Amino acid sequence: MKQHGILRPALMLLMSLAVMLSIAGAALAGGSGPFHFGFKKSVNGQLPSINEEGFKELLQKYDAIFMGDAEQKELYLTFDNGYENGYTSRILDTLKEKKVPATFFVTGHYVKTQEDLLKRMTAEGHIIGNHSWNHPDVTTISAEKLTEELERVKKEVMRITGQPDMKYLRTPRGIFDERSLATSKQLGYTNVFWSLAYMDWDVKSQRGAQYAYDKVTAQLHPGAVILLHSISKDNTEALGRIIDEAKNRGYEFKSLDQMQKKAP
Repeated sequence: MKQHGILRPALMLLMSLAVMLSIAGAALAGGSGPFHFGFKKSVNGQLPSINEEGFKELLQKYDAIFMGDAEQKELYLTFDNGYENGYTSRILDTLKEKKVPATFFVTGHYVKTQEDLLKRMTAEGHIIGNHSWNHPDVTTISAEKLTEELERVKKEVMRITGQPDMKYLRTPRGIFDERSLATSKQLGYTNVFWSLAYMDWDVKSQRGAQYAYDKVTAQLHPGAVILLHSISKDNTEALGRIIDEAKNRGYEFKSLDQMQKKAP
């Protein structure tokens, strides 16, 4: 009976420790993802925020980009190019006319089918970034598979265009976790998210150039990393006016390579 009296408190202590470890493990798992990138949008000039999304510390830990210097009226224009919908040439025409640099994040499908556009991007001073070969959810594949996805895009883009390196990554659909951040950083990538975006990717729900113009210009803020999809007719038709309006407000468009200070 005495033994049982001694063992019972010890057993209770072990059970309590097990529960505490389980809770701690769950907290750690939650802190490492997976996450679907989201942010509190800029409204009436207020800066966007990722303070409540649960992944700010992870992005800081792995030197990811969400936005640039919030004290400088600088903008960073980026496009996701999963496939070609007939608009990228017009987008490049506008960028050339307005003397604005951009970064284009491309997939394997784009690389295989649009060599001429890739060559034009680099020839006109733009950066080509990595959007993965097969556009997978990177949190569901191994580190080895992710490495293969990224290396295939990098190798082919460098072969086609002569771009000397590839150092920027945007994960498909903005889905990520700590493992994808760590793996890509080890490969030399900076993960680039965004601080200005709207639902522009549905080609069946385009709502006109004025809608695109209003959505983008309403969110302009210092240091904005702008995400647009090149498959959007609305974006293509509104881009020149968006650039003009931003410049009229005193903003300067810069390349990601020119970003001196970033957030988070």
